[in-house]
Amino acid sequence: MSPDKPKLKEYAEGWITERQGTAIPGFLKLAYICIAGGTFAYFLTYMYGETTNPDRGQLVRAMNAATESSAALMYAVAALIVVFGVIVIAFSFGKPHD
Repeated sequence: MSPDKPKLKEYAEGWITERQGTAIPGFLKLAYICIAGGTFAYFLTYMYGETTNPDRGQLVRAMNAATESSAALMYAVAALIVVFGVIVIAFSFGKPHD
């Protein structure tokens, strides 16, 4: 009798392998949500730099005034963060496609 070899599924040309039919662990799903939410919150908080810092806040505000950053571009990047986060979370909570 020979033991059955598990069926392996490869991603990224063999860089990542997993057993077929393996569910994504719950802590990893929670990590996806926390990382996506944290990234979005961090981006919105520091969108224009650390302007409230007592040491370099004045320099950051002067740089922002000189360069005139685009609010529309900043919110477009924030929207891309949200879209990517939703896609990753939907992939992790979706049924595996074998």
